[in-house]
Amino acid sequence: MRRPYSLQARLVLSAGLVLTVLWLLTATVTSVIIRADMNEVFDSALRETAERILPVAVTEIVGREQSGTTQRLAPIRAHDELLTYIVRDAEGRILQQSHSADPAIFPPYEGPGFSQTATHRLYSDAALQGTIRITVAEALAHRMAVAREIQLGLGLPLLILLPVALAAIILAIRFSLDPLRRFRARLESRGTHDLSEIPADDLPAEIGPLTATLNSLLTRLREAFEAERSFAANAAHELRTPLAGAIAQAQRLRAETRDSGVEAQALEIEVTLKRLTQLSERLIQLARAEGGRLRLDRSADLRDVARVMVKDLDRAGTPGRIALTLPEAPVMSDLDPDAFGILCRNLMENALRHGAENAPVDVTLTSDGQLIVANDGPVLPRDTLERLTARFERAGASADGSGLGLAIVAAIADRIGSALVLESPRPGASSGFQATIRLPTDASRPEETKMIE
Repeated sequence: MRRPYSLQARLVLSAGLVLTVLWLLTATVTSVIIRADMNEVFDSALRETAERILPVAVTEIVGREQSGTTQRLAPIRAHDELLTYIVRDAEGRILQQSHSADPAIFPPYEGPGFSQTATHRLYSDAALQGTIRITVAEALAHRMAVAREIQLGLGLPLLILLPVALAAIILAIRFSLDPLRRFRARLESRGTHDLSEIPADDLPAEIGPLTATLNSLLTRLREAFEAERSFAANAAHELRTPLAGAIAQAQRLRAETRDSGVEAQALEIEVTLKRLTQLSERLIQLARAEGGRLRLDRSADLRDVARVMVKDLDRAGTPGRIALTLPEAPVMSDLDPDAFGILCRNLMENALRHGAENAPVDVTLTSDGQLIVANDGPVLPRDTLERLTARFERAGASADGSGLGLAIVAAIADRIGSALVLESPRPGASSGFQATIRLPTDASRPEETKMIE
């Protein structure tokens, strides 16, 4: 799988590469221009040296008592002689030379002007109708050394300034991409059911259209999900009245008929209609769990809701089977009491329906908001546990129920940022089933706020 490239790395690499190439190109052009100007300056120095020495040499040579002798000028103090010269007559005899001059490097006189050998740059001139000639020489190695020093002077700052410039580019690009990172963080921090628009006022103009498209997509998805949940809830709600009427008719038929066969069919119809009624209630609860507001601006004691749920189930035909354990102190939470009631009822009904008959169901609410519902019964395989929170999934093919109870609980747990933990066998036992979920409480809210900060 091809790894996606980083926009930041690509921008840094592109900007750094362009900066480096431009800088090197500028340094090269500058070096060439400076070298041409340097050669012009050195050539001017050669010419000026010849023009200044030649009149002095002519005066000295003409005033000699003996002609044709060679005079080597001694240095006033020891130094490197960068420019050397010789003065010759028309026959090529050396009349005067600098102290470091090597006659071997001076070619025969060919007229005034510049010339060049493999090792030296020369300038020649003449006086007294060409009878006294001077040639000044400069080693090309000297010019090359000066050129190298100039190139190093231009190149060494690059070794320092270029990394600094690249670091500045990296920081600038990172700062420029901060809005994108904040936008990504806002996306990652959202829950799976949060499809509201994402604020993108601080994003660059180039990313704005993409954000608008994303928000438009989220809006369409939200509307589609809301329409689906609304349809399921409305359909289930509208079914209540006709189902109740059909159940009443079936019960009346059973009461009025004397035919045992008709009575059995009426009973079967009544059971089926009651199952449909239960399914419609579960669909309403599922729509409430997935789309309704589960956290309120006020807090309530979860113990009161748990007591009401246990009493309702006792009146429904399971008196005394639920053993409720509550803490002495109130368990205050901003969780919607209706949502908590739906959660409690589904967990307890699931335990009553699928647990061992006549075995108690242990319901425990701890002071830190942990709800534990456990029942006795056969051990469920791990793969079955993993499937139980799916919609219309039952523990067995013949199991009674709508298959939505644990799916509703899992949806509520996901909406409140908790996890539904299913275990079989129950901890500390060799059989049974246990469901655990941690609920938000006022005591845990400061810790949540601290973690968010």
